[in-house]
Amino acid sequence: MSELLTELANVALLTFVLSSMVALGLSLTVQQIVQPLTNVRLVVTALLANFVIAPLAAWGIAEVLGLDDPLKLGLVLLGCAAGAPFLPKLAQLAKADVAYSVGLMVLLMVVTVAYIPLVLVPLVEGVEVTAWDIAKPLVLGMLLPLAIALAVRARYDESRKLAGPLNQVSTVSLAIALVIVLVIGFPQLIDAFGTGSFIAALLFIAVSLVAGYLLGGTTRGQRVTTGVGTAQRNLSAALLIATTSFSGQAEVLVMVMVAATLMLIILLPLSAELGKRVNDPEPQPEPAG
Repeated sequence: MSELLTELANVALLTFVLSSMVALGLSLTVQQIVQPLTNVRLVVTALLANFVIAPLAAWGIAEVLGLDDPLKLGLVLLGCAAGAPFLPKLAQLAKADVAYSVGLMVLLMVVTVAYIPLVLVPLVEGVEVTAWDIAKPLVLGMLLPLAIALAVRARYDESRKLAGPLNQVSTVSLAIALVIVLVIGFPQLIDAFGTGSFIAALLFIAVSLVAGYLLGGTTRGQRVTTGVGTAQRNLSAALLIATTSFSGQAEVLVMVMVAATLMLIILLPLSAELGKRVNDPEPQPEPAG
């Protein structure tokens, strides 16, 4: 039964990743992605927060708390995986810069594909997979579907109507995957209470949020968007790698699931609360998809 549930979880996760990437590509144009990224200084500071400070924070927190190697690997994996697909939704809830959030999301996602293999292998001791082992599921499962969907949208504009149903598919498949993974890993999650995983995840979210906010630009909308965008890691990439490249190390997935749960519990209400504190906000466009 456990093997069957594991296979079902893998199928659900793959469905989530593919459907969310295709929906993203069909709901955007290349111009929408590129235009907010013309601010070079803003882009550089966002990259610094997501690909220098976040990974180092994950590694440092894991070292200070003395996490076991698989748990450390899971936290560092999250630290390296940027570009959350639902960043625009967080930006909308916070009444931040939604247009910038779309471009930032895609930029971080693309950089993540090249960045994780280069950093994860030398940064964490005991990683025995090659850089291509890590990059392959990201390229085939995320970057390629996104590129194809963008090309289809550019050629057939009416294809954008498929983004809504695909987003529903991705939401349902993610919910199914999370339930199955929690069922399978429930004993490990209970055991994780004594490993420092929850404390490590909370500290990582806090440090990433503050770093992103402080480095996130000159306007309130830019700072909030970069802050929540740095704290909310790319769970699609992290889950994909944890269930493919590190399928034999269950604690890697446990660490990712612990952090994923806390990110959702913390950042969704936080974004909504930030939005409520804005006086007379300007109308915000709907997030892509």
